[in-house]
Amino acid sequence: MSRVLVLGAGGFIGDHLVEHHKRKGDVVTGVDLKMPEFRTSLADIFFIADLTRQDACAEIFSQEYDIVYQLAANMGGAGFIFTGENDADIMGNDLMININVLENLKHRKQKLLFTSSACVYPQHNQLSAESMTTAEHSAYPADPDSDYGWEKLTSERLYQAYARNYGMDNHIVRLHNIYGIRSTYQGGREKYPAAICRKVAESTGEIEIWGDGSQVRSFLYIDDMLSAFDLILKHGIRQPINVGSKEHVTVNELAAMVIDISSKDINMRNVPGPVGVSARTSDNTLIESLSSWQPKIPLREGMDKLYRWIEQKTNKGNQYE
Repeated sequence: MSRVLVLGAGGFIGDHLVEHHKRKGDVVTGVDLKMPEFRTSLADIFFIADLTRQDACAEIFSQEYDIVYQLAANMGGAGFIFTGENDADIMGNDLMININVLENLKHRKQKLLFTSSACVYPQHNQLSAESMTTAEHSAYPADPDSDYGWEKLTSERLYQAYARNYGMDNHIVRLHNIYGIRSTYQGGREKYPAAICRKVAESTGEIEIWGDGSQVRSFLYIDDMLSAFDLILKHGIRQPINVGSKEHVTVNELAAMVIDISSKDINMRNVPGPVGVSARTSDNTLIESLSSWQPKIPLREGMDKLYRWIEQKTNKGNQYE
């Protein structure tokens, strides 16, 4: 039995991590500014706390933990990240959180896993599906396409510096579009899979797709991400590493897939909107060479699960499970 701390436990990924460790019989503490959106947290203890505040961190880190997951961040989908209107909050709040976490844990012995993002990769390496690369070493020379990507890359260097100077057992994962049930699907911070599922579930004839829909992405189901985290910690992989799927689609293809799953007669209309880089999928060469991990859930299977869940939510209202 391990003592586990999940920072960002009120979010989609954090809520699933809490459940994952409770199933193992671990004692789990969750922290966030809010409780999970769709159900009561399964954590043994849940702190409503602002991790940008040093006094809040002092109370949380007064306990000892075996595993700490640092997911707490000011983030969202393309409509939140790429407008430029939220850059100061993203950069300032997220860096402050990570400094507070590291300062409170630097003299302790725990496994600390920080969730970075595929947004760290240079935009010039993601201009087309034919020429793109997201091999881990390609993050430098640095040129992310958003301040969110710059913040994640800066935070990676913080975790690496604290590991070098204080002997911390830090792990860095670059997540590539994690999706699944209980993910945010409305309000402006939702990601492509949930946003498209919600649009289709609510539509009676037409949905809007931002941009021309040719942008290429890969998406990883939450259960596959959880198994990757287990192996990364088990194998002691400390260098920045991709966690994502190699199965890629265009946004138009993803929307067509969801429409087909729904069995509705719906048209797509492409409209101006924030879209990010032209092409980004996960290069899994490194994680495959260092562990036995492979994604197990095909995109269609995962999207079917997500669509059925969002369809039920939109029909019944946003209620707790």
